[in-house]
Amino acid sequence: MDDSVLRTVCENQAAVDTGARPRPEAVYERFRRMDPKEFLGTTVPMIAEGWIKSIEVIFAFMELQDADRFRCAIFLLTWDARLWWESMSVSVNLQTLSWDGFKEVFYSNYFTEEVRSRLTWDFMTLRQGDSSVGEFVRKFEMGCHFLPLIVNDVQEKPRHFMDGLRPILRRDVRVDGLTTYAVAILRTLAAEQDQRDIEVDRQDKRPYQAPQQ
Repeated sequence: MDDSVLRTVCENQAAVDTGARPRPEAVYERFRRMDPKEFLGTTVPMIAEGWIKSIEVIFAFMELQDADRFRCAIFLLTWDARLWWESMSVSVNLQTLSWDGFKEVFYSNYFTEEVRSRLTWDFMTLRQGDSSVGEFVRKFEMGCHFLPLIVNDVQEKPRHFMDGLRPILRRDVRVDGLTTYAVAILRTLAAEQDQRDIEVDRQDKRPYQAPQQ
């Protein structure tokens, strides 16, 4: 253990022993050692959401207090995101800003309510179409993020998933009745493979036609 790490550990332990909060610098040093990702700014809402989720995992592991969370987060803002924060910070009270307050400001720029509504609508009307089952599952999983009422309902989630399948696959999955989401995916993948096998078999049984001279 190097001197800087040892010093930080000792300072934090002393703070715990005395009931005081660790120095902000010490908290940030610990946070940086968790290798959090910087945020440069983006026009893709899911990237912004993914960044917030990734650092919240670190916050939870470190058991950071609310005030320390947004302070650590703003140190990760670079390039366009840094310019955005510098212009935005003049309109918020940094002394009372909470982590939820920071996220509200952050989402107002990078993940607006309008975008969330559009993504919700896209999910509610999601259909497999010509895509593979694997691609449909990926899109479905992304959409689930915006509708926890469906995600948390063990009956509604597989039902909504099957409603979006191509009719021929949906028929094969539903033949055994309503099931769990995980089983529905397995049955759909199996049904897709069956359809491929049928098509290959049909191709093999076509009568041979000699090439015309």
